[in-house]
Amino acid sequence: MKAMKRLIALALLVAAWSPLLAQPAFAQLKVFACEPEWGALTQELGGDKVSVYNATTALQDPHYIEAKPSLIARVRSADLVVCTGSDLEVGWMPVLLAQSGNARVQPGAAGYLEAAPLVPRLEIPKVLDRSLGDIHPGGNPHVHLDPRNIAKVAEVLRDRLMQIDAPNEAFYKSRTAAFLQRWAEATRRWELQAAPLRGMGMVTYHKNLSYLNQWLGLREVGALEPKPGVPPAPAHLADLVGRMQVEPAKVILYSAYNNSQAAQFLSDRTKIPVVMLPYTVGGSDRAKDLFGLFDDTLARLRAVFK
Repeated sequence: MKAMKRLIALALLVAAWSPLLAQPAFAQLKVFACEPEWGALTQELGGDKVSVYNATTALQDPHYIEAKPSLIARVRSADLVVCTGSDLEVGWMPVLLAQSGNARVQPGAAGYLEAAPLVPRLEIPKVLDRSLGDIHPGGNPHVHLDPRNIAKVAEVLRDRLMQIDAPNEAFYKSRTAAFLQRWAEATRRWELQAAPLRGMGMVTYHKNLSYLNQWLGLREVGALEPKPGVPPAPAHLADLVGRMQVEPAKVILYSAYNNSQAAQFLSDRTKIPVVMLPYTVGGSDRAKDLFGLFDDTLARLRAVFK
């Protein structure tokens, strides 16, 4: 009888513990990435310890995103929010943060990280005047197209992951070290590949390639937007055609999320080739991760000389 009671008690104990044993040993850290580049970087450093949600895609202009309820819900459940900052998301991210009610990811908390303030920024305006177009008080926010900036952000993101998820500190430290080693090797390779591009004149669509230009030594000799954030206009494009007669560019560049019509208009009238750059992860078939983003960007620029 006692043996039977012991068996029944053991069975009840196993039944009580079974749901707990069936659960994973840890819960993945939920990360809300404002742009694909930061989602990709977080995945590189976090591996299977993180669950990353990208709020935008490479085919969306990150300046203009709707603060949808679905995004609010994602921020509400997030453990970490990683954004570009420098006012790139000023039109939508503050709404998501306010409506989420998630104290863990508010500015100033450990769960909120902006990338742009972590690196030297270009084009910080001396005068703030809306008549000059969509300028950012904190400087140009498109910092991710210089791989040296990616490395700087990675070190801070590693520390933030370790702070939020201390039990996996050794994992994040080891994985980041491996990433940074591969990234440094890839950066040296890209710089060698890009050496012939130095000094190349180009027309851009928007001021989103400035960090790429500085890194590779490219020269911007014109922009399809008359002012940052102002759509190309016929009069401005006609002026660009005239300028290309005096100082022709080698290539006309636009990003995956830009409309190609203005670039093609200028190309048709100047015979300057048009090249689409992926801009961020997912912007082309080859740009499936951060390494692919730079591999494809360099391949497309180098093809101009072939």
